[in-house]
Amino acid sequence: MKHIGIVAVSAEGAALCYRTICAEGAEKFGRHLHPEISLHCYSLADYMKPTVAGDWVEMGRMLLRSAEKLRQTGADFAICPDNTAHQGLDLVRQESPIPWLHIAEEVADAAAQHRYRNVLVLGTRYLMEGPVYQTKLDAAGIRWAIPAEDAREYINSAIFNELVYGRFERGTRADFARVIEEHAALGCDAVILGCTEIPLLIEQRDSCLPILDSTRILARASLREAAGSR
Repeated sequence: MKHIGIVAVSAEGAALCYRTICAEGAEKFGRHLHPEISLHCYSLADYMKPTVAGDWVEMGRMLLRSAEKLRQTGADFAICPDNTAHQGLDLVRQESPIPWLHIAEEVADAAAQHRYRNVLVLGTRYLMEGPVYQTKLDAAGIRWAIPAEDAREYINSAIFNELVYGRFERGTRADFARVIEEHAALGCDAVILGCTEIPLLIEQRDSCLPILDSTRILARASLREAAGSR
């Protein structure tokens, strides 16, 4: 099987992706079996500098530097379990030393396979207001919605002040569920959990809409790629 390289940005999302690859690899390939995996991570503080500055080219360069380190360890391809960072990846992907699986492409494919037509996108403010999912969903012919500005600010704050630190509060879960309910009433038929920590807060039982779990979708895509079964 191919060697998977994980370009981590935040710890909780990267850990969930890694655990999913290992656990579902064993289910797919046999007891205790999963592809070889390497992971490289700069500090989240280092990634926040270009994020806050809107310097997406520098964000992309950081991802490429990680990809080069992973290439040197023998990784055959890279994944990044961080949705927001893909705004940088989209600018430099063609320069990468190894191929990438793109989280939003995989999620858009999953949405299309389920025949969802109008999806709610949740994530950081940078993701919800940026082009990462908008371009991929538009290309797939899927309509999308994002919460109102006050809700976007609340969700963004919860991600950076709670979720990335492994804090998953009952009240925050209820608030996210309420946002999902509001958009179900507006005609959304699924919700993209487009921050890789959100699946640790919101499970299917917490959502009135079907969830598209970006972290696990990417992990499963990497297993298919590693096995050559895409």
